[in-house]
Amino acid sequence: MPVRTTPSPGPSRTDLVADTALALLAERGMRGLTHRAVDEAAGLPQGSTSNLARTREALLGLAVRRLAEREARVLALEEMPDPSGGLDTLTGALALAVHRSLTGHRDLLIARYELALEATRRPDLRVFYDSTGAVFRERLTAMVAAAGSTAPHRHTLSLAAWADGLMFSCAAGSFGARTPDLEEIRTGLRELLAGMLGG
Repeated sequence: MPVRTTPSPGPSRTDLVADTALALLAERGMRGLTHRAVDEAAGLPQGSTSNLARTREALLGLAVRRLAEREARVLALEEMPDPSGGLDTLTGALALAVHRSLTGHRDLLIARYELALEATRRPDLRVFYDSTGAVFRERLTAMVAAAGSTAPHRHTLSLAAWADGLMFSCAAGSFGARTPDLEEIRTGLRELLAGMLGG
């Protein structure tokens, strides 16, 4: 007798709307993100997105929340090895996360830049955007401290600025035609971390 299997459930309608909003942000920019555009791109009945997110602010909030969830899976900070294992261990793990973002998830990077700029004009969105980002900052600060940093908050800022600058330059800036390979990213990160941690 054949064994019956239960099919895996698809994304919830909320996640579908949020994922579609992120895709539209990456493809069309902030002006291309409307409730109607999300309905059409997601193949949903007209008014579905409005039922989930009545206002534009609410729709942007959904997008920010979903962005944080998806980037958490890409970066996999919770799965990184114990940074007390040495500079090479930390460098390799962080380099892999940055390389994965650049090579397989540029759409998420572009959507994040769109949302970050919009948050500078919307105080409520700024608060929400910063609160979701705090999870990454706190985890990174803990990793840097465990690796031996004597100024973990300052070093976290330097490390985040380096990684963000590299990703922006390669995804949307003047280095957009070229993506550094994993070894190049690892070398750059090791130089930075060695300078901060004295390794």
